[in-house]
Formats: sequence, structure tokens, C-alpha cells
Amino acid sequence: MECRPGCGACCIAPSISSPIPGMPRGKPAGVPCVQLLPDLRCALFGRPERPAFCVSLRPQESMCGTSAAEARALLAELEAATRPD
Repeated sequence: MECRPGCGACCIAPSISSPIPGMPRGKPAGVPCVQLLPDLRCALFGRPERPAFCVSLRPQESMCGTSAAEARALLAELEAATRPD
């Protein structure tokens, strides 16, 4: 599966605990990454500075759904279900 153009859900919905250039403490869930460009593409895509979490995240129908809005909702549910107590 390919990433949906103009989505950006994976750069907004999940929390990232590792440092991101411009976000040295990572980012909380629901907050757009500072590396998310206005056209909802990642400024770090393909670059060595991209966090390992982001590199390992691969689009799947179960997390992307049929629209950007559905992807954000699915990823928010996954984030909540996997949040440490």
C-alpha cells in the first residue's frame, strides 16, 4: 500500500518518544510534527535524521482506512489502545 497524498495522519496522530529535529523530546499524540510540510508531506522523508519510529511505520489498510480523516481516527484509536498505563 502507498501513502495517501495529502494525508499526514501518521505525522499527527501517534506520539513519538524519540527526538525529532525541532522536537528534541519527541511529540505527543494529536500534535502535528514540526517536520510536516504544508502539503502534508514529511520534510525528513528519506533522510537519516528521520526517527526510527517513522521509518518503520508502513501504511496498511487497517490504519489508513479510506480517507485521511479515517486514518487519523484509526491511528488515534491505536494510540489510545497502546498507551502505557
